[in-house]
Amino acid sequence: MRRRFKASPLGRATLSDLLSGRVAVVTGANRGLGRAIAEGMAAAGAWVAACARDPSSLTDLGPAIERLGGRFLGLGCDVTDQVSVEAMASTVLQEWGKVDVVVANAGIAGAVQPLHQLTYQEWRECIATDLDGVFLTFRPFIADMIARGGGSLIAISSGTGKKPLANRTPYCAAKMGVIGLVRSLALEVGPSGVRVNSVCPGAVDGERLTRIVMKDAADRGISESDSLSQFTVGAALKRTLQPDEVASACVFLASDLSAGITGEDLNVSAGLIMY
Repeated sequence: MRRRFKASPLGRATLSDLLSGRVAVVTGANRGLGRAIAEGMAAAGAWVAACARDPSSLTDLGPAIERLGGRFLGLGCDVTDQVSVEAMASTVLQEWGKVDVVVANAGIAGAVQPLHQLTYQEWRECIATDLDGVFLTFRPFIADMIARGGGSLIAISSGTGKKPLANRTPYCAAKMGVIGLVRSLALEVGPSGVRVNSVCPGAVDGERLTRIVMKDAADRGISESDSLSQFTVGAALKRTLQPDEVASACVFLASDLSAGITGEDLNVSAGLIMY
């Protein structure tokens, strides 16, 4: 029997229809990649609860979200603090009644130096933010998503979690851990219709990459261009990424276009990572 293909979920819809009527939470939304993700969600029609450790850093994001047609809620949230995260989740659920999408983006680059020179505090700070922070961010929303029969949980991992770099041990360990967390959680909540995925960006242009390259170049006694080349020479597209390119992948994973995708780690790396 010939298979009858259904029409694309996109159909005649525009970008602004993809997440229409949905509520998205984005942590670390005050700058860089997090801000691009928040704006991408709003451009796709979502209401956006944007979170940052310092809520005053979200001041100019609200008007930007509203210009894109979305509704905005700016909240303080420290993803290393269980009480802070749970208070944020409670506020969003009380204000808007539901959460359809959670993007656990908040993170730090961590120390850039050999493992034997790391302090335990430096190790713990990176693990607490980049791995524990994903656990704490996802946890308070899961029961409601299960009860409603759906939702999309998205963690920002890293290409470094799949192709490790020297002198980035805590960051690599945390980001590899995120991939494991996502795959296991996808199995747990899949029967309830909740999807869980991670995005693994390559080198994204911005303040964080600049700091990493400057520190690496100084430590190794090489030029900053030589340091940056480790992120581009092996990439198929021979370049770094723009924040909105990663944000587009998050919108895809949040939407019905990815309805059959869960437990995946989606590379957005200009072809630096292909597995």
